[in-house]
Amino acid sequence: MGTLIAIGAGIAVLGAMGAGIGIGIATGKATEAVARQPEADGKIRTTLILGCALAEATAIYGFVIALMIIVMLK
Repeated sequence: MGTLIAIGAGIAVLGAMGAGIGIGIATGKATEAVARQPEADGKIRTTLILGCALAEATAIYGFVIALMIIVMLK
C-alpha cells in the first residue's frame, strides 16, 4: 500500500513539471513579443504575469494533492 501511495503522490506532483515547462515557453514568447513590439511592453508583461500565476496555481494544486495523498492515506 505504501508503494502505491508514493506512486500516486509522484503522479500528482507531475503538474509542477507541466507548469514549469508552460511558464518557460510563455516567458520565451513574451520576450520575443517585446523584441518585436517594444511599445506593447506593458500589455505583454501584464498578460505574462497573469498567465504565470495561473500556471503556478496548477502546480500548487498538484503539490497539495500529493501532500493530501501522503498524509490522509498513511
